[in-house]
Amino acid sequence: MAVLPFQPTPFFANKNRAFWNLQLAGWGGALLLRASAAIANGQPLDLLAVIIVTTITGFSISLVLSVVYRQLINRQPIFTWGMTLLALLAAVALYASIEAWVQGIYSAGVSDSTFAQRFIGLIYIPATLLGGWTALYFATNYFLTVEEQADRLERLEAQATSAQLAMLRYQLNPHFLFNTLNSISTLVLLKQTEPANAMLSRLSAFLRHTLIMEPGSTVTLAEEIETLQLYLDIERMRFEDRLRTNFAIEDAANDALLPSMLLQPLVENAVKYAVSPQEEGARIDLTAKVQSGRLKVQVSDTGPGLKGPRQGDLLALAKKGGADTSSTGVGLANIRNRLMQAYGDNHRFETSSGSGGGFTVSIDIPFETADKPTAEAESEPTHSQPAEPAQPSPSVGFRPGRPMESNA
Repeated sequence: MAVLPFQPTPFFANKNRAFWNLQLAGWGGALLLRASAAIANGQPLDLLAVIIVTTITGFSISLVLSVVYRQLINRQPIFTWGMTLLALLAAVALYASIEAWVQGIYSAGVSDSTFAQRFIGLIYIPATLLGGWTALYFATNYFLTVEEQADRLERLEAQATSAQLAMLRYQLNPHFLFNTLNSISTLVLLKQTEPANAMLSRLSAFLRHTLIMEPGSTVTLAEEIETLQLYLDIERMRFEDRLRTNFAIEDAANDALLPSMLLQPLVENAVKYAVSPQEEGARIDLTAKVQSGRLKVQVSDTGPGLKGPRQGDLLALAKKGGADTSSTGVGLANIRNRLMQAYGDNHRFETSSGSGGGFTVSIDIPFETADKPTAEAESEPTHSQPAEPAQPSPSVGFRPGRPMESNA
């Protein structure tokens, strides 16, 4: 049998309804308490009429107080508390006077007590009820104010985070973009229209694929690999057989969620610092596996490692997370910032370089999927296969570089 989804509504989602619910519950409880005490003490049942009248009186006076307090609650503290005390004293005096008058009518001919005696003897009841009501009113509104401020602060933080992610997300690497446009321009000048059109189409597909993604969104690793393939298709037209890739992705890792465009800058750095400066090119390896409920991704290359300008550009960024002042544009600091925004301290981001060359970036983040937030079991390893290269392009013959309210 189908079960309708149940979503509890916050009690104070509708402040006006919450006010009336609390009013009815509070004064109803006071009525039951006083009636129970009268019955337990053997009082006549007709005394219940007096209790009902006085309870309705207190209910009505509290409605007037809510209107007064609503006008005072946002004033200066001294004015608010001073006028609140005066309003409460006046309300207690009025409530006690009405109750003493009603009690006098009820006990006429039975008791010879004066109005002043009844007033003094009964004033503790209005003082207790209205004093407690006043304290609850201000405490509830203080709580709601704090909650609203917390929600507002949370929204502002979310907006700031979204803006920062958008800034990081839309930083296109000018090195890649300029080189690609330069290659297209050179092909046009050489009248090699077919490869120029092919590269322009692939660049358009890559930019369209990356720009339509929402800033700060997450994608599966399989989708991220698809984006990488679009990028590598462009770079293979520039570097041909100098750019070699090998992807080793476990089946379980394909469904893992990660921030969009997280790996592309790492591969781009490898192209710039490993493939481009070497005549023989380099190989870029990408491995991903799920282990102990965490996704472990590694991007490495067979380039010269941390030597020359790469040491200053990449090592400093990786270790210090500082601003990128080199031409890398989207660099390791960008990746570090995005991981911090997405996972806080629950991630690991490390770089290393061997003595014989090569550069490796390791990322360790929680394993999450769209269907299951956390993976508990360790996935089974699968055989890895090299990534399929794109179709070879035609030879080009060059190497270009508010408070609670009532309706009363």
